[in-house]
Amino acid sequence: MNEKTKTKKIEINSKVWLLISLGAALIVWYLLSIGPATSRSFPFLDKVIPAINTMIDRGVMGKDIASSLTSIAMGFGLGFITALPVAFLMAWYQPVQKILEPWINFIRNIPALAYVPLIVIAAGVGRRPQVILIWICTFMTMSITIYQGIRNIDNTLIKAARVLGANDFDIFVRIIVPATIPFIITAVRLGLGAGLTTLLAAESTGAQQGLGMRIRSLQSTFDTAPMLMYIILIGIIGMILNGIVNFIERRLTGWQEKRGQ
Repeated sequence: MNEKTKTKKIEINSKVWLLISLGAALIVWYLLSIGPATSRSFPFLDKVIPAINTMIDRGVMGKDIASSLTSIAMGFGLGFITALPVAFLMAWYQPVQKILEPWINFIRNIPALAYVPLIVIAAGVGRRPQVILIWICTFMTMSITIYQGIRNIDNTLIKAARVLGANDFDIFVRIIVPATIPFIITAVRLGLGAGLTTLLAAESTGAQQGLGMRIRSLQSTFDTAPMLMYIILIGIIGMILNGIVNFIERRLTGWQEKRGQ
């Protein structure tokens, strides 16, 4: 009974903190909306909410969301399925690590916007350059994160397994993969964030639809209410994706003790 009561209190406290955080954000937003220098850039809810109906009436909002999510899903999917084997190869074979790691670190420090002209020249305009750009950014982020996670695995476990007669396949399946799952989850979270933050650059490659493309279009007309609404929408999508990742993490790493639990 005491444990249930304690759990209930934690849940209530979390909700209260969430309300406090939301209230503080709304206060800051309202102050920005009435400030002489910021009122034009940060219109308040009374102007942003009607902008949703405006964009729906124009018939573009649903298409923009669908287009951006498609590009992110394709780019992130490619990034994940290429980053995973590359990270394991870099961690397992030193020659691979010596060849690839310097270049991955070099490329991931270059802003995504710098690639855009080259990618457009090579791949044309439309969906393909968007996917390529998101793939590059997510691959760089996830490969390094997973690689560093594998390197942090206690080498004593691997040595003990070899002493007991385990081969490379047994070590990989029974030690490396389970120990790497938390780092893979972290890489997925960072990769999704990289995909969203690359969206504006990705959709500057001649896109006809998309959240990033629409923000740039609205910027040219100084239509700040729907522009801010689209920016908030990207943040909401990011929070939803992060919530999905958290749910998967709880399912796969429930055994892991975490600070604050």
